[in-house]
Amino acid sequence: MSAIGFDNEKYLHMQSEHIRERIAQFGGKLYLEFGGKLFDDFHASRVLPGFEPDSKLKMLLQLKDRVEIVITINTSDIEKNKLRSDLGITYDLDVIRLIDCFRSIGLYVGSVVMTRFNGQASAVAFQKRLEALGVKVYRHYNIEGYPSDIAKIVSDEGYGKNEYIETSRELVVVTAPGPGSGKMATCLSQLYHEHKKGVQSGYAKFETFPIWNIPLTHPVNLAYEAATADLNDVNMIDPFHLEAYGQTTVNYNRDVEIYPVVKAMLEKILGTCPYKSPTDMGVNMAGNCIIDDEVTKNASKQEILRRYYTALCDQRKGILDNEVVLKLELLMKKAGVTTSDRAVIGPALQKAAISGAPAAAIELPDGRIVTGKTSDLLGASSALLFNALKTLAGMSDDVQLISRGILEPIQHLKTDHLGNRNPRLHTDEALIALSICATTDENAELAMEQLSKLRGCEVHSSVILSAVDEKVFRRLGVNITCEPVYQAKNHSK
Repeated sequence: MSAIGFDNEKYLHMQSEHIRERIAQFGGKLYLEFGGKLFDDFHASRVLPGFEPDSKLKMLLQLKDRVEIVITINTSDIEKNKLRSDLGITYDLDVIRLIDCFRSIGLYVGSVVMTRFNGQASAVAFQKRLEALGVKVYRHYNIEGYPSDIAKIVSDEGYGKNEYIETSRELVVVTAPGPGSGKMATCLSQLYHEHKKGVQSGYAKFETFPIWNIPLTHPVNLAYEAATADLNDVNMIDPFHLEAYGQTTVNYNRDVEIYPVVKAMLEKILGTCPYKSPTDMGVNMAGNCIIDDEVTKNASKQEILRRYYTALCDQRKGILDNEVVLKLELLMKKAGVTTSDRAVIGPALQKAAISGAPAAAIELPDGRIVTGKTSDLLGASSALLFNALKTLAGMSDDVQLISRGILEPIQHLKTDHLGNRNPRLHTDEALIALSICATTDENAELAMEQLSKLRGCEVHSSVILSAVDEKVFRRLGVNITCEPVYQAKNHSK
């Protein structure tokens, strides 16, 4: 069983309590800019073993009766059909998905805000679509001189011309499908309107990473830089916090750079800024819930390596600049990690060298390494899966999990009807075949029962995986890396 480095129950309690305290600080109304992923935060669960991917949702559910969610979307992202790369859907569709997800667990979604609205036809159409679904929609506009012309921004010609968002709860969580959606501007615009109406309210920011109260070069914080290497985010010491309190804390460059502007805006809106630093604005308690520092360090080093190999493959595909790879190499040096620290790489490459064909290796929960190679019937990923399941089930290597009676019709379909050049099974086909065999074969049934044990396991492939195999591994919760080389045509699937 994997070691735990993070106390999730302590986190849920501390985080919800700290937010309650921040609400009280501002007289009972808080606009909370919520960065990062609310659903399925797998990055956090990988670098903080013990952190559950839905922890932030569980935390909000502890405040369920006090929370209202506002979702922002940049209208230019609607117009450009911007995609969420992890989900493969556009930002506007993700807004609808988020609404459904929040409502399905009992969280109240108050409205959607379209930011930087300029009469775009696509945005108008999206608003009509949302309103047809019973969702309130508000428009916020471009403000000339944003963010430097404070006098204009904090005036009736700036925030004042934005539509006021009607809210009914004391904690308004402002979230979005992705970065650049206007979350902070929406919060500050609301503060302007609330202040004019005589309503006491405040602003705070929730970001899990970087963690402010662990060292700048702690692998957890370096792993965050690795995750955002393509965005040019850089962790740094918060100079404002150091000056105000004599305390070293960690923030990231964009928050530090924008702080003087936010401070000036809050001073103009509220008369005084309640925060002396960008760190002050945050409410993140994750750093207080690390219970085994070595476990989190080791997990974060593995995450940096995974990000590095992902970047190498993306560079090979022509979708990533070399600068990102160089930045990740520098982060590896800072973390004191090399490719030899990833246990599955050596066995995968050795298996490929011996077999002369693509191969892969997996590290099981107990530390055992299992390999798989390409054969006439199975691709390397499928062979690896079967070998891993047999090992977990305590079966001998010569056990056949798929009968000929199942395998041959699939091969016939692939080669004779679907135009594939060879009959090797992808992982999805192999697992479907295994599930069919499990209805009549005890070994296949036992192997199927082991699938859940693969979650969190590490895999390395000697070649770039097909989209199908990559998707299956991700659905199984397996962490994948690949060598940045394509499979040779004579081994093509």
